[in-house]
Amino acid sequence: MVVTVAGVIWLVGYNWKRRRTISLMAKIPGLPSLPLIGNCIEINVEHDEILTRIASTRHLWGRKYGFCKAWFAHRPYVFVSKATSLEPILGNGKFLEKSHEYTFLHQWLGTGLLTSSGHKWQTRRKILTPAFHFRILDDFLEVFWEQSCILTKILEDRGPYGETFNLFPFITLCALDIICETAMGQKVNAQISSSSEYVKAVYELSSLVQNRQAKIWLQPEWMFRLSSSFSNHRRCVRTVHEFSNRVSELKKIDIIRTLLCKQFILKINLGGKKRLAFLDLLLESSQEGKILSDEDIREEVDTFMFEGHDTTAAAIAWLLFLLSLHQDIQDRVVSELDSIFGDSLRAPRMKDLNQMKYLEQCIKEALRLYPSVPLFARKISEDVTVGPYVLPAGTSVMVVTYQLHRDPDIFPNPEAFNPDNFCPDRVQGRHPYAYIPFSAGPRNCIGQKFAILEEKVVVSSVLRKFKLEAVDRRENLTLLGELILRPKHGLSIKIYPRKL
Repeated sequence: MVVTVAGVIWLVGYNWKRRRTISLMAKIPGLPSLPLIGNCIEINVEHDEILTRIASTRHLWGRKYGFCKAWFAHRPYVFVSKATSLEPILGNGKFLEKSHEYTFLHQWLGTGLLTSSGHKWQTRRKILTPAFHFRILDDFLEVFWEQSCILTKILEDRGPYGETFNLFPFITLCALDIICETAMGQKVNAQISSSSEYVKAVYELSSLVQNRQAKIWLQPEWMFRLSSSFSNHRRCVRTVHEFSNRVSELKKIDIIRTLLCKQFILKINLGGKKRLAFLDLLLESSQEGKILSDEDIREEVDTFMFEGHDTTAAAIAWLLFLLSLHQDIQDRVVSELDSIFGDSLRAPRMKDLNQMKYLEQCIKEALRLYPSVPLFARKISEDVTVGPYVLPAGTSVMVVTYQLHRDPDIFPNPEAFNPDNFCPDRVQGRHPYAYIPFSAGPRNCIGQKFAILEEKVVVSSVLRKFKLEAVDRRENLTLLGELILRPKHGLSIKIYPRKL
């Protein structure tokens, strides 16, 4: 009897809450939805069409409102692409939980810093924040430079100057080498081996996860296991886990050696310098399993291996491509580099990077046009008022970064590549949520300073050595709006020696 009464009470409460959610969502602009499946049909398209449908004025969710609803089966969504509508969500410390779609990353990334929430996320963030202290970042410059030199040597040796080639894979392998050596403390020589099963697996996993997110029948675990995608997913997860486990085991061997040498602080030695790497902090925190287990460590290693190389690689490749399209802007960056380095071939110092003001503007503008993460989502845990609308608790808010950065009220002529958008006088007074390539609020990207410094070193190294010339045109590119914003068919350019 008690169970029956409790069930009836729950059912009444659920129905009341459901009716209220439907009523509040009905007031928000958006296309009508079908019973049971909502707007699932509109996103059941190829991956290169999804971003177009979300971000184009001609398709499902356009710029007209910058704030509109959709239903994915029974789950309510609101797509936001206006800065004023984002502040009550991203700026609220209560709304730190990722949306339902991130659960499909758990088999790959577990519940690390990217996908966790609540106390676990706060604990991990606190443990990992010291890894990005400016003193540690200063020591990383040596690795950035060494790997950039390998990149430029490979580009120099790849064939006759003036031949067309796809830039993207070269940058990706360079970024992978950088993240492995800086954050994990291990060299993997991905650029030298030239073919990385890890990178291939990450690309395939990104596509598989995107496919599962968009197709409602693949979302239940038992349905996914019956699909043809499951075996590929399992194979790719095994590949990336074997790679990260191998890196972690090598680091453990280093630490054992360090302890045998009676070092009291777990540090790694690179070129006579001692610095504390990201993985060292994790392993220190895991002593006797008191804070982090081996599984916890692998979660964070997998997360940083993916986010630390894939997002930054995309940002660097897009910037070099844009500079290859705009010779006048490329020349201005090179002029700035000449004023810093002259004819010297020396490695950059932190002081030099701080002087690269115009290059930094170019980096930011490239991230405006091609944010590495074109979409991200939060689940709101309680009702929140945004403008004239009330978003009911349980709604997933999809932040359309790609569209947000193209708001003509903030960025006039938004499709143009214009680094002057980030001149100090233009930035001053701009809405803080109008430009968020690294997210915003309490859950912003922990590695954004790392990423900007890496981009400056790699891009400046390439430009000091080569003149870039575009082959592709932006209007002819097909964008894949998966976990990371990539060109479907790469980025074709030509290079020529900067100085003969």
